[in-house]
Amino acid sequence: MNIVGLGYLGLYVPDVAAWAAFANDVIGLDRGIAPRAEPWVPLTEGPSDDSSAYFRIDEYAWRLAVHPIADGGTPGLAYVGLEVAGAEELGEALAELAAAGFEARRGSAADCRARAVTGIGFTRDPGGHVVELFYGPQKDHGYRNSRGMDFLTGALGMGHINLFASNYEASRAFWCEVMGFRLTDYYAVGPDQVVSFFHVNPRHHTVGLMNVAPIDAIHHLMFEMRELDMVGLAYDRAKAAGCKITVSLGRHSNDRIVSFYMQSPSGVEVEIGWDALTVGPDWTPCYRAPGDIWGHHGLTAEAIAETGSQHERSTN
Repeated sequence: MNIVGLGYLGLYVPDVAAWAAFANDVIGLDRGIAPRAEPWVPLTEGPSDDSSAYFRIDEYAWRLAVHPIADGGTPGLAYVGLEVAGAEELGEALAELAAAGFEARRGSAADCRARAVTGIGFTRDPGGHVVELFYGPQKDHGYRNSRGMDFLTGALGMGHINLFASNYEASRAFWCEVMGFRLTDYYAVGPDQVVSFFHVNPRHHTVGLMNVAPIDAIHHLMFEMRELDMVGLAYDRAKAAGCKITVSLGRHSNDRIVSFYMQSPSGVEVEIGWDALTVGPDWTPCYRAPGDIWGHHGLTAEAIAETGSQHERSTN
């Protein structure tokens, strides 16, 4: 399977307005183009038909969406959008998923309009997360961020996500053996507890998996900046807004990114970073000794497990 990168992400949140304020005023995202249900309605900035909010960081019409939780629903990951090169690649991907025994549904014209893409298909990973494969996203090449934030995307995709995996081996097999991701590196955080990182383009990792908590949920999403000062400005905005800084500024030992983590209004953590390592086709996987080069205080196995416990409590 030939995945280009992480194209977009959707979250279910209890308070769309609170998340929108956090996205705009703290992270520095702009409101994106809200897809409409009917083909004759122009794509416009602003809220969608169902009160969802869409956000952009580059020329793509949108990269992050937050959706109101339906009755009986829970906050968390709504879907992961992975970009493929075109129609042929989408067809091949769906055929490979079906052959491997996974759901492989081609989307309708309405599904395409709902994501502002040309073609789309759907599957689920072993944790039950909706994974969407798409090609032909709507773009606006004249976009400039209103806060002067410059997000590193392009061939690297929109960023990365780290997921809790209750069945780590099944999830690893799905992402690597079916979806075509490659192991970058991994480290142990406790007895039979591992955090692994997988790449599909030069970004050090697009997906991370960990079995630190017995759940299937998103732990964090990451946006990478082109300048260190942009990380600092986001950090200052987070402190001024009273956001909980869950992990202090520091530099990871594996992807070498300088970053901090903060808690979003829905509980999902957001990492803002700069200067991450990139990998090439000659990269060989390795086991990393745990720990960071400096800083990142608060990023412990116990803290990660507590985040997982909070997710579990929110679903019960």
